[in-house]
Amino acid sequence: MRRFVRLLLVLAAVGLLLLGWAGQEFRLFERGWFNLKTWWQPVERSIGLDRYRVVLEAQPIEGLDDDISALTYDPDRKTLFTVTNARSELIELSLDGRILRRVPLTGFGDPEAVEYVGPNSYVITDERQQRLIRVRLEVDTLFLDAGDAEQLTLGIGLNGNKGFEGLAYDSAGKRLFVAKERDPMLIYEVHGFPHDNPEKPYAVHVVQDRKRDSRLFVRDLSSLQFDERSGHLLALSDESRLVLELDVQGQPLSTLSLRKGFQGLQATVPQAEGIAMDEAGTIYLVSEPNLFYVFKQPAD
Repeated sequence: MRRFVRLLLVLAAVGLLLLGWAGQEFRLFERGWFNLKTWWQPVERSIGLDRYRVVLEAQPIEGLDDDISALTYDPDRKTLFTVTNARSELIELSLDGRILRRVPLTGFGDPEAVEYVGPNSYVITDERQQRLIRVRLEVDTLFLDAGDAEQLTLGIGLNGNKGFEGLAYDSAGKRLFVAKERDPMLIYEVHGFPHDNPEKPYAVHVVQDRKRDSRLFVRDLSSLQFDERSGHLLALSDESRLVLELDVQGQPLSTLSLRKGFQGLQATVPQAEGIAMDEAGTIYLVSEPNLFYVFKQPAD
């Protein structure tokens, strides 16, 4: 009898340890507390990601078989841009996921993210070397060479293939948000890059909000999107199958689930890699290897 009781106690202790590990690893406690708070007292100032519904699901991007790795919206062209890293290219997409243009990339290493920062101007990341590369894309541009571009290497906590995975740009505040995928998972704010005023000295300032980063109850960061209308930041997590909305203080406000049965999805998004939003609030998302999604809020 005593042996049986001891066995039960040992099993209970092991179970508690496993539960604690799972809660820490998958951020279950923080996520559960967030869900309870938002259910009890919905946040009125949020974008309301939970109200979004998928209107285009898992459409293959014809002509693209490489690993798609990012997404950004260009308000001037009214199109989207992504990058691939297996065969380095900058690719322009229509808003319904058709390829409009392909531009080869030379010297970009491991391109993982692209972000619109102004007319004909984009920043592309090299994940492994933690480089930010600012390029200009004109109508007649046939290829892009990193050697001809403005570059900034941060070299913060170099960690192989767990480097800079996402970008977002605040055009009013001139802030470039840079997401480090994991180990540790961080969001940097880069001020002074790109450098647009030649009359002013080149000065780069990197800010880290540890309080905001500690509130990210996701396992990794795959992509970022800054909503100019609200000033809120959207963080995409592939491993957590989630899009998380953060307010200006870094407080989580709402979530969009990428799992089957949520937001009208017929199947779980397999490997979400990029997110973008247009002026109307429509959310575009890409998943490896070449899947395209569109989410919209229902009309009131």
